[in-house]
Amino acid sequence: MSENLSFERINIPDFFVAGIAVNTTNQDGRSQKDIGDLWTRFTAENLTEKIAGKLSEDIYCVYTDYESDHTGWYTAVLGCRVQNADNVPEDFFTALVPAGDYHIYTPKGKFPESVAHTWRQIWQTDIKRKYSADYDCYKAGAGSFEETEAVVYLSVV
Repeated sequence: MSENLSFERINIPDFFVAGIAVNTTNQDGRSQKDIGDLWTRFTAENLTEKIAGKLSEDIYCVYTDYESDHTGWYTAVLGCRVQNADNVPEDFFTALVPAGDYHIYTPKGKFPESVAHTWRQIWQTDIKRKYSADYDCYKAGAGSFEETEAVVYLSVV
């Protein structure tokens, strides 16, 4: 395990995230482009304001529907945590983050490179992952883009 990769283990209840989605893979830098394009659309169209029943202004990026492991295809959903999946607009994707044990990582360094660096470190470990749904939470209210606080949640066995 990487020497600088520390985490806390917690158990969380299930919840929903509603937003926009893309099917992607980490191979050949594809996910970086695809998820970057999601962010561009999400912010340009101010989609946070269009999500009914959101619980906060925090933004979540959920990684789910894994084909295999972190080397295969998966769905990335960028959106907000919602009370339930009932009132989500038709053109939005709803992801269920299942209850269970998660490792929590707090990326260190300049955002957003710090989050990508944390994921690269995770991929190099032998952590027993569930590959059900992992996610990043980006706290609302940062003074600037670079000051965004992010937390990475990894579903584990």
